[in-house]
Amino acid sequence: MKTSAERLAVLGCAGLVAVTVAGCGSVTDAVKGDSGKSITMGTAQLTGTLDPATSYDSGSWLVLRNTFQSLLTFPAAASSPTPDAAQSCEFTGSEATEYHCTLRPGLKFSNGHPLTAADVVFSIERTRKINDQNGPVSLLSSIKSVEAKGDNEVLFHLSAPDATLPAKLATPAGAIVDHQVYPADKALANDKQVGSGPYRIDSVDADGKQVGKVVLSANDKYGGDAKLRNSKFTVRYFDKAEDLKAALDKGDVDLTDNSLEPNTAAQIRSDQQGGKTDLQVTEGDSNDTRSLVFNTKDAVGGNVAIRQAAAQLVDRKALARDVFARTVQPLYAMVPAGVTGHNTAFFDRYGDQDATKAKKILTDAKVQTPVKLTITWSRSRAGSNEADTLKKQLEAGGLFQVTVQQEPDWEAFKKGWADGKYQAYVIGWFADYPDPDNYISPLLVNGGAYHHGWDDPRISGKLVPDGLKQADRSAAAAGYGQIQQIEAESVPLIPLYQNKSFYAARSYVTGVESTVDTTGFFRFWEISRTAK
Repeated sequence: MKTSAERLAVLGCAGLVAVTVAGCGSVTDAVKGDSGKSITMGTAQLTGTLDPATSYDSGSWLVLRNTFQSLLTFPAAASSPTPDAAQSCEFTGSEATEYHCTLRPGLKFSNGHPLTAADVVFSIERTRKINDQNGPVSLLSSIKSVEAKGDNEVLFHLSAPDATLPAKLATPAGAIVDHQVYPADKALANDKQVGSGPYRIDSVDADGKQVGKVVLSANDKYGGDAKLRNSKFTVRYFDKAEDLKAALDKGDVDLTDNSLEPNTAAQIRSDQQGGKTDLQVTEGDSNDTRSLVFNTKDAVGGNVAIRQAAAQLVDRKALARDVFARTVQPLYAMVPAGVTGHNTAFFDRYGDQDATKAKKILTDAKVQTPVKLTITWSRSRAGSNEADTLKKQLEAGGLFQVTVQQEPDWEAFKKGWADGKYQAYVIGWFADYPDPDNYISPLLVNGGAYHHGWDDPRISGKLVPDGLKQADRSAAAAGYGQIQQIEAESVPLIPLYQNKSFYAARSYVTGVESTVDTTGFFRFWEISRTAK
């Protein structure tokens, strides 16, 4: 696979980016290193749908990224997208309001139907029309219209500058579906999905609302750059991390994603280093983050001094060390390490945990102590230990009196924060693409996806729009740094940690290290196995 440097060109004085294929990769003429046996991957990231228009979770995207093509994609360890189904793409004009793509010639879906510009237009318009509340339609919100120019050219007209559109189109939100197969106004059954990616879906087992297993095989109609190292790949979904670990031990799965309980992953890593297991752990970067969010419409969460005092009391290093066995790393700003625009705004402002400084913040604001605060959580790889540890940290010095409660039903939890039922809540963010805006706009503008109720016109009215005009994303870093400083001062949410990726595999599995990176894109085709 070519590096982004080999496939990226920058245009003229406007700084607008054009991406062009350096050469079409061969169709899967041969699967190198393939033993002929299916490789089975296990995950605890559950999903119920595999239709790109209605799928917006890590469990479905794990499969969709490998079975569908988008106009663009993220190569390994890349921060910028490069062409996939497209041959080239570029913004036209002086601002990022029109985006033009030319398709690779001769692309086909796995059913043999030709993939044309009409399919691209249909796919975008279909997702927007279905407008599923659990789907990725929000990623396409800047698109005013999209039109086909013959069979091979597509032109996007945007309602406002959006330099992140290429990154958004590189996600399954931009997955191209066959207009001859998919209904325009509703989802297609999971076992009927047809894409043009490296793999085709052979079968889907589902139990009730959840997908249990997806069986894939090499797509012999594929016309992209990926070079497959296996011809069969299976994904199994598990309700609990301990069930996934048991399946790995029994040999029912060959490898896992980053779903293992943190102490389990750490123990496997220790046993591997001591020669006590044939399991291997591949550690890599991740762009997944976790935060403590405040409901700023609540009397307690709405007091900025209380939020600042909480920020002064959080000990991220202890969380990483004592709760997550160092399988996470402390995070001191909205944008994680490895993504353009990352800084340490919270450390710069608050430093390490300090109860004396926290007390002064509350005293100066005439806040009576102890402050009574309820923290709600739903899911955590560390179970209740995460929230319980936060409780102990906030109660340092007697400044807070914290109650911890769990809402085990995920849908009820989402409704609860949307309805403003909680004072504070712990929640993770799985980025759609590795761009600083994806950690800013969805989480801070107009109350954010977590409905914390906070908004700053400096951010929503100027800094974010200005950032979206910068097609050269490195040039936008300063603005996103300023946003993070503003957020650290007002503290609608406290960034806690950034996940590391720990993929466990049997000794006969190879290639995992080639696909663990901050793009969040696990490439099935990089994995191979011996004959065992």
